[in-house]
Parts: sequence; structure tokens; C-alpha cells
Amino acid sequence: MALTIDQLNAATPAQAVALLDGIYEHSPWVAEKALQARPFRSLQHLKHAMAQAVTNATADQQLALIRAHPELAGKQMERNTLTAESTNEQGKAGLTNCTAEELAHIRRLNASYGQKFGFPFILAVRGPRGTGLSKREIIDTFERRVHHHPSFEQGEALRNIHRIAEIRLGDKFAHIPTLGNEVWDWQEALSVHTDPGYAELGQLTVTYLTDAHRACAAQLAQGMRDCGFDTVGIDAVGNVVGRYEATTPDAKALLTGSHYDTVRNGGKYDGRLGIFVPMACVRELKKLNRRLPFAFEVVGFAEEEGQRYKATFLGSGALIGHFNPAWLNQQDADGVTMRNAMAHAGLEPEDIPKIQRDPKKYLGFVEVHIEQGPVLNELDLPLGIVTSINGSVRYVGEVIGMASHAGTTPMDRRRDAGAAVSELILFAEQRAGKDGDSVATVGMLQVPNGSINVVPGSCKFSLDIRAPNNMQRDAVVGDVLAALADICERRSVRYTLEETMRAAAAPSDAAWQQRWEKAVDALGIPLFRMPSGAGHDAMKLHEVMPQAMLFVRGINSGISHNPLESSTNDDIQLAVEAFSLLLDNLALEQTH
Repeated sequence: MALTIDQLNAATPAQAVALLDGIYEHSPWVAEKALQARPFRSLQHLKHAMAQAVTNATADQQLALIRAHPELAGKQMERNTLTAESTNEQGKAGLTNCTAEELAHIRRLNASYGQKFGFPFILAVRGPRGTGLSKREIIDTFERRVHHHPSFEQGEALRNIHRIAEIRLGDKFAHIPTLGNEVWDWQEALSVHTDPGYAELGQLTVTYLTDAHRACAAQLAQGMRDCGFDTVGIDAVGNVVGRYEATTPDAKALLTGSHYDTVRNGGKYDGRLGIFVPMACVRELKKLNRRLPFAFEVVGFAEEEGQRYKATFLGSGALIGHFNPAWLNQQDADGVTMRNAMAHAGLEPEDIPKIQRDPKKYLGFVEVHIEQGPVLNELDLPLGIVTSINGSVRYVGEVIGMASHAGTTPMDRRRDAGAAVSELILFAEQRAGKDGDSVATVGMLQVPNGSINVVPGSCKFSLDIRAPNNMQRDAVVGDVLAALADICERRSVRYTLEETMRAAAAPSDAAWQQRWEKAVDALGIPLFRMPSGAGHDAMKLHEVMPQAMLFVRGINSGISHNPLESSTNDDIQLAVEAFSLLLDNLALEQTH
């Protein structure tokens, strides 16, 4: 029979420890410490209390906990001395049925890993969906993590131990994150569409109005219809718009959504999570044949990343009347103008002004988004409340020097464009670091027609600068651009620089932030407030209506803009539940 929180709260200390036996491998002290937080408000409250017990333990206790776990496909498995929980997990992953070659390879990895770190390789082999990673995924992860720095890898080991514990608790309490599983599956299904040149490499890339992008839009639109939206359409810039009407036709609407385009070789969750989570909420409302006192509008924004054209936030910007007609003449890397791309997609640019929203008809904008950083992961918190979105500015530039022979041009007579940009990169890194919470990045760097024996005559680069408020951002920008001018003057080179995007900092609306906080607290999750270093569609909507965001933890140290980007079914389940609670609470507000 499944355990319940009420049973655990009512049990004696000894009984409660026994009830939680096996959650943390051979380490009953974790349960003993966690039980001091009783009464638990929810399963999530219990999970966090157990994780905190580990976090607050001594370094020796943490290391002992890691070492209490068996090697993957190791001697304990061969001797049949694994715990029942470990046997189940390794069996589901196929590790009890390895080929001789696979087993030999895993043994070599175990030996190398143990020698480097002094503890066994720990991986939640049942994975983010809970159904088990493939042997290939396990081996690939093993091969990647053996190269980590020891301190970082110890953190990864503990985070995987917490995920293992979460899955074991789910088994013990018979908790099945049904909605989290379905949203996870929706994201996997959408990720089959990717641009040419990347599909062959198994990489996810979806840029504005490519065939893959249009296939995503069609799939999202069908998904919205299946969920029960009253109207679904694709607008003049390619946004997918679903609307679930209110109890009365003249009611205001709550707007939500995120983007479905991706960076090149990106992840499956950035943006898309914020479309699928509210879609799941609508489907549950439709199942109950329930209407809210406000309409609910979900938008899959067609473009946010600025990958194919220099038109970042095109999708959300169009909704507030910020589409720049000059963008239509921009060309992509293949010379295709945005105007031609729209014509190929069957879109009519002259209809773009018609999609501008009237802010008076909306209550506000909320967005769910994967964190894209390590903070929630390190705190073992599934959800975070966004307090503000950092202001940002982007540039593309080129330093032009003189290409010359690498062997015959003396060092003091060179006009090296590459060296000039390198100096700029180091200055930007140092200047942003002085603020602590400012960031500056040169993410693209190219020496056109470069050769191993030629001093670079040209170097193209990008520059991305962000800070929590506009004044701080602009101070960094001023110093970095002044340094660029000084570097080029000193090195006898020249430069061009084009600003491609500028977004003001967007503090969360206090009332909407509190609505997210109330929903998260009701789930028994400790409240954690944090700024967003990444830009989001909410920044654009912030210009015309109140907005607030909810972050969802990412695994793999929260990495994003990377194929390793992911989230778990349990965390996604909590995101859907939090959004549903926000809708319920807002409905109560509207009727009182």
C-alpha cells in the first residue's frame, strides 16, 4: 500500500525512519535529520527537507553518502548484492544485460572515474522522464563527466542522488506525475523538427520560417485544438495563438506563452516549456468543462532568438506594435529576405499591424520558462520566482586591420584584427566582472578567409552585455565601447559596430509576482526569488502590460542553449500545478 504524508507525519521517529528506508542509499541519517521538519505539507516539502539534510551535512558525511552508492554495472551488480532499489534502477536501464564489450567499457570508465574522483560515478539512470536512460545515453554521460573538475563533479553526484531519491519517493508514495510526463512527451515530439544540416547531425535547430519552423507551428496548433482551445490560428508573423474563452464574452484575458524557435544546436525546453505548460492547464479545464471569469490566451511566439534574422523578439514585439518594416528586407545567410521567407510560409506582411493587442483588454502577461542557469539546481528547488529580467544590448562588429605574412611581418608592425578583438574580449570580461551581476559575452568570433600563416586582416565578432538595471548596463556598455575605440586606435586598425538589439530591464509586477508566490507556496515549495539573466518575451509585453515569470529548474547543472538542456517530469508537473493554482486564485479574485 502506498505511503501517505499523513502517515509519515503521524509516525514515531523510529517508524518514520523505517518508512523512508532506502530513499538515500544506506544512509538513514538523511531521513533522521529531515524528519525534524515535520509536519510535512506535501511530498515536495519532504523531498526538499531530505535534500537540505544532505546540504547541511558535513563534507565527510556527503562524501560517505556518495560512496554508499554502487558502481554502475559494477562488482555489486555481478555479485547480486545491490539494494532492491538499485537493482530495479540498473535493470530498467538495461545495465544488467550489457554485452561483453559494453561491460568492459563501463569497467574501464569506472576505474578511470574512481581513480580521479575517489568515489563512484552516480547517475539517476531512470532519467528525467523516470522510464530509464538508454545504455548509450548512460555511457555518453559517463564519458562526458569523467572530464569534470572534482569539485564540480561532486556537486553533480549529489544532484543525481537527489534525483534518485525523488524517483524512489515517487515509487513509495505511488506518485505519478501524469501531466509532467505528458508535457515532457510533447516537447520530445516537437523536437523531431529541425533545420537542414542539423537534422543529419542529430541536432535541434529551428530558425524563423524554415520548413522545420512551420512544421513546429502546425504541430503546436494541432496540439492546442486537441487540448480544447476555442480558437487556434497562426498569425501574420507566424505566432501560434490559442484562446480559451471566458464565462462571458466581454471579459478581459490573461496572456501567456513563450517562443518555439531555438538557437543552433540548442535544447528542447527553452521557450517551448512556456507554451506546453499552459496548454496542459487548458486541457484540464476543458476536461472539467470549466470556464474562467477571464479568457486565457496562449501564444507560441514565432521568433525570439534572433538566429536567422537580426530581429530578436519579433513574435512578441509584433503583438505590441513593434514590428519594424525594415526587417522585411533583411537577408539570411543564404540571401533569402524575410519578405520572401514570409511569402514562402504563406504570411502577409501587410496584415502584421492587425495583430497588435490592446493592453486594455488584458489582465497581464505571465510566462513559465526553464531557468537556463544553475541556481535552482544547486539549491535543489524545482521552481523559482522571477523578480526582474535583466536589461541587455547586443552588437555585431568587425575590426579591420591588414592581412600580412605571419613569418615576415615583425610583431611591432602588425595590424592584427584578431589580436584587437581578443583584447576587447578580455576587457569586457574584466569590466563586467567588477559589478558582480553584470555579464558581457563575445559569443561569435570569425576570421574570414583565415589561414595558419597569415596575420588576420579582419575579425568579425558579436557582443552581448546585460545587467539588472538599465543604468548599470549602460555603464558597462560605455566602458566597453570606449575600450574598443582605444584598442583600435592603439593598434592602428579600424572597426565597425552595429547595435542589433536593446531591451530595457523588466521588473516583475508586484501583484503578479505575489500570485506566483502564492501558487508555489501552496505546493509546499520554499519560495526563492531571483532575477533572470536571460531575455524573454515577457520583456516585450512588459512595455504595455504587467508581467511576471516562473522559473523551472533545469538538470545537468541548469545548462541551456545546449543539447544537454532538460527538466524532469516531476518539476514540469509542479509547474503545471503552480500555473493551475494561479488560474484558480485569479478566478477567485475576479469573482469577489
